[in-house]
Amino acid sequence: MTLKKGSIKFGAFAGVFTPSILTILGVIMYLRLGWVTGVAGIWGVVAIILISHIISITTGLSISSIATDKKIEAGGIYYILSRSLGLPMGGSIGITLFVGTALSIALYIVGFTETFLALPSIQNFMEILPESLNNIRVIGTIVLALLAGIALISTNFAIKTQFIILGAIFLSLISIGVGIFTYSSAEAVTAVSEPITPFHDFSFVEVFAIFFPAVTGFTAGVAMSGDLKNPKKDIPLGTMLSIGSGLIVYIGLAFAFYFYIDHDLLVNDYNFLMKIAWVPLLVVAGVWGATLSSALGGILGGPRIIQAIAHDRIVPKILGKVHGQNNEPRNAMFFTFFLAEIGILIGDLNIIAGVVTMFYLLAYGFINLAFALEKWASTDFRPSFKISLWVGLTGFIFAFIIMMQLDLISMLVALAVLGSIYYYIQKKQLRLDMGDVWQSVRASVIRKMLSKLARKQLNERNWRPNILLFSGGAKSRPHLIEFGKYLVGNQGLISNFDLILNKTSNVLFPKHQQAIPVEEMEGDEGIFSRRQECNNIYEGIESISATYGFSGVEPNTVVFGWGRQTQDPLSFAKMIRHLSDLDMNIVMLDYNPEKGFGNYKQIDIWWRGGSNNGNLVLSLIKFLKVSYKWRNAVVRLMVINTDSKLEKRIRKDARKALENMRMDIEVRIINNENYSRPVNQIIKEESKNADLIFLGVAPVIKGKEMEFVERADELYKDLGTVALVKASSFFNELHIGV
Repeated sequence: MTLKKGSIKFGAFAGVFTPSILTILGVIMYLRLGWVTGVAGIWGVVAIILISHIISITTGLSISSIATDKKIEAGGIYYILSRSLGLPMGGSIGITLFVGTALSIALYIVGFTETFLALPSIQNFMEILPESLNNIRVIGTIVLALLAGIALISTNFAIKTQFIILGAIFLSLISIGVGIFTYSSAEAVTAVSEPITPFHDFSFVEVFAIFFPAVTGFTAGVAMSGDLKNPKKDIPLGTMLSIGSGLIVYIGLAFAFYFYIDHDLLVNDYNFLMKIAWVPLLVVAGVWGATLSSALGGILGGPRIIQAIAHDRIVPKILGKVHGQNNEPRNAMFFTFFLAEIGILIGDLNIIAGVVTMFYLLAYGFINLAFALEKWASTDFRPSFKISLWVGLTGFIFAFIIMMQLDLISMLVALAVLGSIYYYIQKKQLRLDMGDVWQSVRASVIRKMLSKLARKQLNERNWRPNILLFSGGAKSRPHLIEFGKYLVGNQGLISNFDLILNKTSNVLFPKHQQAIPVEEMEGDEGIFSRRQECNNIYEGIESISATYGFSGVEPNTVVFGWGRQTQDPLSFAKMIRHLSDLDMNIVMLDYNPEKGFGNYKQIDIWWRGGSNNGNLVLSLIKFLKVSYKWRNAVVRLMVINTDSKLEKRIRKDARKALENMRMDIEVRIINNENYSRPVNQIIKEESKNADLIFLGVAPVIKGKEMEFVERADELYKDLGTVALVKASSFFNELHIGV
């Protein structure tokens, strides 16, 4: 709830502590703490209170830290989560938090109604009607309608009356305290002296679920950040003071109830406080003040959560529409009223408390996660209230452990609903100008992983291609980008460079202009693209290949087109030799525009029997076969044999090599004794139906660059689409029949 501009600013006590403690010391304290104590026993109730406060304290600390880093605007906790975890996750949790807030209104009203119906005068009046949940439903609906009407008339009502209500709660506690120590009965003494079996008819988690909403009220003051004198000081002080005060009161009352109140009275009478209180009327005033003010706070706060979500375009805009001079969210209030009415129609305080517990645990777990991620990864996270990263992690872990223990099925259903909402928001592609923490998280994860990669030595078994692709642009040579994607499968990396020739260029594009627009690379997810100017294409490739990358993710493979149409074949051959001297794997695609990649059904590997090119090709084939189009392709290992006596040995060596790499490849041996047929003719005849042909290339010898190009052009012409491969020294030599 936020006040109008120009209104009085509040301090930690009035702005944070008071609205928080009013909700903490509420319906659970008055109507269920005695029952929890009676059912759980002294150590059981202490364990429940302490575990609940581990979650509330860690969440309170996390909220306090985040609140002193960012100004929290309309939406309170939703604003924190959406601005930290992003709209998809923040929005999905914000919606669940809104539902939890709406149901908590029902929790408070049902608690009020139970007390109201327990008054002797009301009981006498209601004797004419049969006792049933319908009484709670009818009266609860009337109370909800009255509170909603007050909220529509005056949104500042809760602020103006909170001190009166706080006074009433304080007087009720005095009345309870005096009543406890003046209460005496033979049963009470017996209850202390005789052992009581804890959780006789209930499990620990069932009782915990009923109690937990008692510690959820501390978030009430966070939404006041815009109306505080000094938010960075007031929010941590007021929040932690309210949580600490609640802890002391609950522990103190639990011990007093256990040692001074009859056990049967605790277990069987939710309204026993009115029987043992010094002045029962003060207890009634405290219960009514706490429940009604908390319910009114929910009626005022809930609509503002969904209104903020609507302003971020996550839910229909009609829920964000405002009315009147004070911009009242009336549409959102009617929607909140509808959800709260569903809770009232349930009518059972224990059931409502269990549902509210699940929603709040989910929200609190992610609040702690948001803080932990901000603390660990964000470079912009500079709160004035500093706490350890482990505070957030502890709160996150405890929240989800408790959720699992409470009801694993309900937790999974809640997470499935959360995931569905997340997916829906993600599909809408909503973004915040300020960004979120995930970019920093990814950068931190990458940094950690790169450090580990740099320290671990790579071997052929876990090698994967990290490709420098010189495509010349997606429009001019899309087949190169397509081929690069096939080579990396779903595990390698591609850095795609679009080099633009500019004879007058002295420098590359400025860094901020090097990224290729997303729309130009649409559908090419996983490719990191850059556009750069250079005054010589081949020198540009050499320069980038020599300097691009850093420890852990150095490029290991250069992919570009075979320069059949190049106007400078000498420079092209020198570039290949230079890349080989850099010890890079080289893959050159001689693309046949008429055949393309055919039907993606057959891949032929031509092997001369020696060198390390074969190992590189087989490694690339493993990634190629992972791609969708090539997954069903037949791979053939083609070996030209010039000595018929070696055929068995060649087949044996080939099978052994393929078994070591666990690859199912057909081995075909073509006898060409005495070199009776030219190699080009053999390849052309045998691979006429191949959709892609892999061939190894010989080293480029210095001074014989032109001879290399001419021989290669002659050897590889008219073969279809061919990938020419030259392996680095990383790959071991693989000999077949040699």
